[in-house]
Amino acid sequence: MDQQHVKPADIERTSMSIIETELEERGILLPPELAPVVKRVIHTTADFDYAENLRFTPRAVELGIKAMKSAPTIVTDTNMARSGVSKPTLQKLGGQVLCYMAEPEVAELAKRSGTTRAVASMDKALQSFEHPILAVGNAPTALLRLTERMEAGARPALVIGVPVGFVNVVESKERILAACERFSVPAIVAMGRKGGSNVAAAICNALLYSAANTLDPTARGWQ
Repeated sequence: MDQQHVKPADIERTSMSIIETELEERGILLPPELAPVVKRVIHTTADFDYAENLRFTPRAVELGIKAMKSAPTIVTDTNMARSGVSKPTLQKLGGQVLCYMAEPEVAELAKRSGTTRAVASMDKALQSFEHPILAVGNAPTALLRLTERMEAGARPALVIGVPVGFVNVVESKERILAACERFSVPAIVAMGRKGGSNVAAAICNALLYSAANTLDPTARGWQ
């Protein structure tokens, strides 16, 4: 084993270099403002399809970074996504990341309403915070509910819509992207079936690292 590629910072730096080289070989030139997000997702998934299926509303990355700098509240639709968001960087920026999916109150609300906990958790997020960052990596019903809430006046600071699967996934992404474009809400959406909690966390982290000026792993205290 090459010892220069054992330390975490070296591994990440080398991985990003490989990603850049392979993107060039595929003839893909990323706009500089989008590159940190796209490369972070590819780094997380080893899937170069994200270079083409990630969609961004105008200034989504710029506005997402601005939101991350302002003591952000991120609400995810899974505890896996919540676990994957960088807590040290959030702490540095005075932010927090929450997930309501396991809360008894949300489960009871979903039962009474005859809906999913993902829907109930999005309702709670929008009731609890005026402009949360909403990161959805699993539940298309959460995106469909967000579309309804935005049509009723809700304005999240940012929507990350990357659920994975086969049922309602494609439709929910198309609808949330259209709604965000219509209401000028920043959004980053993975079109098609691909996505997941790890992708949602990766996008959050790319924006957090950019906001904290820690895209290079050594700036995060890595060796």
